[in-house]
Amino acid sequence: MKSISNAAVLARFGYAISDPTRAQILMELAVAPTYPAALAEKLGVSRQSISNHLSCLRECGLAVAVAQGRRSRYELAHPALAHALNDLLGVVLQVDPEHHPQQA
Repeated sequence: MKSISNAAVLARFGYAISDPTRAQILMELAVAPTYPAALAEKLGVSRQSISNHLSCLRECGLAVAVAQGRRSRYELAHPALAHALNDLLGVVLQVDPEHHPQQA
C-alpha cells in the first residue's frame, strides 16, 4: 500500500475546502448528518451539483455515505473533522478580523 505524505493529505483537504459550496457542505455535516436533497435545498444549489460536491468530499476522505434503504445519508468521515473545521475557522477569523462568517 502506497504511503501518502502529510503534505499531500493537507493539499487534498485544501482542495476540498477551496470551493465555497464544498466548504459549506462540510460545515453543515459538522452540525449533523444529512441527505443530499436537504443539502441542495438549504444551500440553494441543484441536486446534481450537490452530488458532484459530495463525490469530491468522499474521494478526499472527508465525508462518507451511510446507506439507509434506497437513500444515503452523509456525514463527516471522522468526528474530529468537526472540531478541526471549527478550529480552522477560528484561525481564519484571527488572521482576518474583518471577516464575518455567514450564519449556517
